[in-house]
Amino acid sequence: MNITKEQIDDLNAVVKVAITKEDYQDKVEGILKDYRKSANIPGFRKGHVPMGLIKKQYGKAVLVDEVNKLLQDNLNKYLTEEKLDVLGNPLPKQQDNFDWDKDELNFEFELGLAPDFEVPLKTKKPITQYKIVADKKMIDEQVERIQKQYGKLVSKEEVGEGYEVTGTFRNEDEGIDNKTTLELDKLKGKKALNALKGKKVGDSVSLKTKGLLKEDYLLSSILGISQEKATDLDIEVSFTIEEINERELAALDQELFDKLFGKDEVKSEKELRERIKNDSEKQFEQQSDQKLLNDVTEYFIENTKFDLPTGFLTKWIQMTGEEPLSEEQANEEYEKSEKGLRYQLIEGKIIKENDLTIQFDELKEFAKGFIKSQMAQFGQLNPQEEELDNIAARVLGNQDEVKRLSEQLMSQKLLDLYKEKVNLKTKEITYEEFVKEVYG
Repeated sequence: MNITKEQIDDLNAVVKVAITKEDYQDKVEGILKDYRKSANIPGFRKGHVPMGLIKKQYGKAVLVDEVNKLLQDNLNKYLTEEKLDVLGNPLPKQQDNFDWDKDELNFEFELGLAPDFEVPLKTKKPITQYKIVADKKMIDEQVERIQKQYGKLVSKEEVGEGYEVTGTFRNEDEGIDNKTTLELDKLKGKKALNALKGKKVGDSVSLKTKGLLKEDYLLSSILGISQEKATDLDIEVSFTIEEINERELAALDQELFDKLFGKDEVKSEKELRERIKNDSEKQFEQQSDQKLLNDVTEYFIENTKFDLPTGFLTKWIQMTGEEPLSEEQANEEYEKSEKGLRYQLIEGKIIKENDLTIQFDELKEFAKGFIKSQMAQFGQLNPQEEELDNIAARVLGNQDEVKRLSEQLMSQKLLDLYKEKVNLKTKEITYEEFVKEVYG
């Protein structure tokens, strides 16, 4: 067997493979002999079918199968040994009227080669790294939310500002008949609030759905309808009052602190506020880190210039999908995937040049940290190390989970590298300001 490469240009090459009978004949003969032993052909005893008949019936199929195996194995070996960085997979060149009976079989494969480029991590333009802080307004709201959650309901005779009113929304034409508890603090307009103030159990009021609540997405749940139906809904509904309560705020005392954080973990309102601030900012850090990772990724995609073997990749997409695509469809698919492909190449180069690797022990520790955070959400704050090891072993026995966790861990390693090497400018900002600036 002889394999040679013809370089077309920096991004395209053709590999030529010449296979002779000596490369496959012994293997083909061995398989045909095995076929002869088990062949069941009318008119012949089992194991005594003439070899000529076996070759006539099975020879071509066995030959093609063995040659294809040889091609695949040796082509992959050649690409590895020659350290050719290819995109997609080699594409066989079409050969009309191919003669499988020749003493030498010649095949050609098109290659798309990865481009050579540089990725300077020290960016020319500084990239914003957001530091999201929990301001006094947010902490006040969190404290009040806790007090409400752990407070008690006091029954009232008539509706007053800030009360919670349980009742049933109805609109016969729209099929609305839903019992719910309405927090008056969530009402948007004074008209609805004034309509309810002073009302008693058994009273009904008419309310317009459009602009009823400060948060539009809550409308579907209080009316018991789909989010799609609730969007831009502009009708009148009746609301019949069945229960009126005022939520008495829980006292900020040691009993509440122990209930929230464990015995004597927090001992004063000041410590509570510090804990809320620290916990909130820790959660915000995940969002700001994701934003930084996205921004650095976009910067590298926009500012790292290199050509791709577009013609080859388009043909590869056209020929290797689940269903054959037209040239136009393949061009559309390539345009959709080009940005992702560019970043895969950029990310791969950054990982290789900075020797970012994942060892099993660190993947296991990463998995245990993830499991621990999941358990904490369900109140299991101090799991035993043995329990974490057992759960991690089960998780890492699933290859899909290994892939997902490995990708997350590599993203963390890239983020740490970017924080160290990329030209960053820190911007301190409240969460509310962050949402407005980032998400508009």
